[in-house]
Amino acid sequence: MNLAQMLSGTAARYPQATAFKLDEQTVSYALTGQAAMRVTTMLKGCGIGPGDRVAMMIPNVPHFAFCYYGILRLGATVVPLNVLSKQREIDYFLTDSGAKALLAWDGFLPEAEAAAADIGRVCLPVRAGEFEQTLMRTEPTIEFEARAPGDTAVILYSSGTTGTPKGAELTHENMLRNAEISGDLFDFMPGSVLLGALPLFHAFGQTCALNAAIIRGAALSLLPRFDPAKALAIIARDHIGVFEGVPTMYAAMLDVPNRERFDISSLEICVSGGAAMPAELMHQFEAAFNCKVLEGYGLSESSPVASFNHPDRERKPGSIGQPIEGVEMKVVDDDDRDLSVGAVGEIVIRGHNVMKGYLGRPAETELALRGGWLHTGDLGKMDDDGYFYIVDRKKDMIIRGGFNVYPREVEEVLYAHPAVREAAVIGVPDGHYGEEVAAAVALKPGMEVTPEQLQEFVKEQVAAYKYPRRVWLVDELPKGPTGKILKRAIKTDAGSGAAAASGAAPATAASGGAGAVSSGASRPPAR
Repeated sequence: MNLAQMLSGTAARYPQATAFKLDEQTVSYALTGQAAMRVTTMLKGCGIGPGDRVAMMIPNVPHFAFCYYGILRLGATVVPLNVLSKQREIDYFLTDSGAKALLAWDGFLPEAEAAAADIGRVCLPVRAGEFEQTLMRTEPTIEFEARAPGDTAVILYSSGTTGTPKGAELTHENMLRNAEISGDLFDFMPGSVLLGALPLFHAFGQTCALNAAIIRGAALSLLPRFDPAKALAIIARDHIGVFEGVPTMYAAMLDVPNRERFDISSLEICVSGGAAMPAELMHQFEAAFNCKVLEGYGLSESSPVASFNHPDRERKPGSIGQPIEGVEMKVVDDDDRDLSVGAVGEIVIRGHNVMKGYLGRPAETELALRGGWLHTGDLGKMDDDGYFYIVDRKKDMIIRGGFNVYPREVEEVLYAHPAVREAAVIGVPDGHYGEEVAAAVALKPGMEVTPEQLQEFVKEQVAAYKYPRRVWLVDELPKGPTGKILKRAIKTDAGSGAAAASGAAPATAASGGAGAVSSGASRPPAR
């Protein structure tokens, strides 16, 4: 078994069919397969072999697939990274994963090269035009490296409340089964065209868009950075039948001025994930665009799809649907005892989609997979028909536009500022992103700094979606009897000098998008 065989199989059956579109550029399955074989040869020349790990920082361009499947063909493991990652973050990912090399897109090379040089890793530039010329001069490697179903194919870094991302090891079987089922759920077939607006480095985009399309011979029309008007224009131009996105994308498309000028009558099914979609937003989108929105649920640790509102069954707005084929879900209490219908508890998952474990973290793996069930950290309930509903999250996770932000990482950066005495990062409600990152900060005696300066300090060290858009200064942060900061007691309108930075458009693809089943818990395909 090798996950990359899905590409070679489709390329053999439909060599001239379109695999990818990027504006006016069209790439066939035959060319994609050839490029992947040549990437394999290139990596061999760098000393990469079966079992090694190779990181990627590539946006939504055809080169992502060239490199992704080229790494897999070699029997190596793919470590996809957010293209917005900064040097400090890249250092951590490369070190923690043990990646031997990093393939980095031209626009993100400065941070990637600095990180690779800092820890002695190989950084291979991926420049449009130049990279293709290099591949043309490289002989293809025809053979696959055979992998066992339980061998690790991809390591996806999942957010957590511990402050350090964990690498979820997803096997060839995990990813293949999830792609097959996703293709069935969305009814992909040769000739189908879907919009590739979700970042491919994210679990939702990687499984539900890239792999599901490849295994079925569908075409993926890529959008490197999400722009709602551009998305509507591509849907009209390429006769897109399926759109996959997070709620903020849906809201942004609804807000496009004169959206009626785009003929998107080809759009049939929309898949929502990353965060719960408000029922009102769902109804407004369906009425405006005459299509059906289906919501589901998953995590990076579940490859990512775990449940879905199946197209051939009753759809319940507000529900994350029913478990997919071969997967079980239930609701348990704090002692892992099964709860009755309607009772709120933690959602746990068992099935072919559950990860092997967290890389190098046996204790955390044992805790997450105790009793043979993946513990999601999400609170939910089940109705009489077996439909699940998310109620809340046990974790302090902030979901901003479908991306998980773990507060402790941002707090650690704030604490590194010489004027900061205490800091607490929390999520505050936001009409556009669902949640916005906010920080309450207490300064050291005699020190002065503005909220705007603190924002810039954090912004320089973390990916763009993580820095706090709201910062306010307080004399003291609320604490419990043991001295622990009580985030729930923080008054978000308190303090002096509050700074509120306006958010940018939803980040995706080249910008670092939002996906649907992904790190931490999420909805359909995504978080």
